[in-house]
Amino acid sequence: MSVWQLVAVGLVMLLGLLGVLVPGVPGQAIVWAAVLWWALTDTTPVAWGVLMGATALLLLNQALKPLLPPRRPRETGAPRRTLMLGGVGAIVGFFVVPVVGGAMGYVGAVYGAERLRLGSRGAGWASVRSVMRATGYAVLVELYACLLVAGTWLGAVLWA
Repeated sequence: MSVWQLVAVGLVMLLGLLGVLVPGVPGQAIVWAAVLWWALTDTTPVAWGVLMGATALLLLNQALKPLLPPRRPRETGAPRRTLMLGGVGAIVGFFVVPVVGGAMGYVGAVYGAERLRLGSRGAGWASVRSVMRATGYAVLVELYACLLVAGTWLGAVLWA
């Protein structure tokens, strides 16, 4: 697989990760399709292993989705920009501090945006709790599944 194709697969995955944050966009399907594209082009056992693992993880995530509270972003009182900043913070945090950085990045970005918007530390934390109850857990679980797939793909590409 050429470098340009790998860059294109990576950009599609990034689009899928951002799609997880936007209601109505099938972010998981986009991430999975990028892994499928890579595995069909690079037919090594590692690529097929990553595809099988990604398929199992994303199917498990879909099966567990009904157990999570539904997304209700309007009930949070936080602007859409805050939720997007939280998602971007989770993506950056996941790659800066592998695995645990995603949750820290999400909560930290939401807190920072809400503290700036509301002006006090207490109001910022109250808003974070509200966001986590209304959307945070569902978004974080779905985003983490996609981030694990993207991280595994990136590791496989860099290792091989």
